Amino acid sequence: MGLFKNYVSQTRKPEGVLGKMMLKGMNSGHAKMADWGISHLKKTEPRHIAELGCGGGRNAGALLEKYPAADLTALDYSELSVEKATEFNKDMIAAGRCKVVQGDVSALTLEKEHYDLATAFETIYFWKDLEKCFSQVAGILKKGGVFMIVNESDGTDKTSLKFEKMIDGMKCYTADEISSALKAAGFSAVRTDHHPSKPWITVIAKK
Repeated sequence: MGLFKNYVSQTRKPEGVLGKMMLKGMNSGHAKMADWGISHLKKTEPRHIAELGCGGGRNAGALLEKYPAADLTALDYSELSVEKATEFNKDMIAAGRCKVVQGDVSALTLEKEHYDLATAFETIYFWKDLEKCFSQVAGILKKGGVFMIVNESDGTDKTSLKFEKMIDGMKCYTADEISSALKAAGFSAVRTDHHPSKPWITVIAKK
């Protein structure tokens, strides 16, 4: 159990050999869920995207492919995640469409009121003080900008709640809890969608 706990705890801040394994697994294992989330962006045509908690960088690449006219800033507070996301998106970085930076969502230093779209896949479980972090996201979005959150857990599924007890600092939120924190942070027009057969949720809000 000790090694397994150490491995799954890498979801919080990947480091070392286990962190490399986790990031590789995230890129492949969460792809279908991430693509399901991205499919909800039907009317959005962003030019500037912020991918927050970018992990191994796969979703940043998927967003750049979906929006060929956009540039993207990927951010993570794990040094290893920044390294792996940079490696994964090296062609887009070379083309000038992507940059990967280390940072903390509770104190974002990205350009204010610059981004049309911000995304957060499988990451808000570890954001301390959701309202504060969501306020930081609001600060980097243009008026009318969109913030999309995609989680594998709906905050009630037994598997995720088991991991919540195992991983320090993890909190699984319901769609209602996320919506409330978004509205408190100044977002409006919050809409949620629950996958018909899985505990996946997508929450989209406008600034």
